[in-house]
Amino acid sequence: MTLSYKARRRLSLLILLVGLPVYAVASISLIAQFDRPSIFLELFIYLCLGVVWAIPFKYIFKGIGQADPDGK
Repeated sequence: MTLSYKARRRLSLLILLVGLPVYAVASISLIAQFDRPSIFLELFIYLCLGVVWAIPFKYIFKGIGQADPDGK
């Protein structure tokens, strides 16, 4: 089942406005449960978490910034 361009646009907006802030708060809360690591390790963890969230949504975000391919 493929999503239409309009559905992918709406879903990507929902992910960015709701999912990303929830993911950020969850990530920060998870890291706060442990003792504070060194600054470089903490930076590496946050960089990895900043990239990992987008991997499952790669298909949804692909081509969203372009014009509607089905439109005229």
